[in-house]
Amino acid sequence: MARDIIILECTEAKAEGKPTSRYTSTRNKKSLRTPGRLEKVKYNPFLRRRTLHREMR
Repeated sequence: MARDIIILECTEAKAEGKPTSRYTSTRNKKSLRTPGRLEKVKYNPFLRRRTLHREMR
């Protein structure tokens, strides 16, 4: 299988000291477009706004 399951964690809530929201997603292992960590803008229910979520390792 060429896809990995990854966990995306909120970066802004971690900096503010509030609970972080986490999402699961998949990524293509062999993609040349995303060699580093994946970043997506997702909704954080604790902050009640859309924030940047970065892939955890």
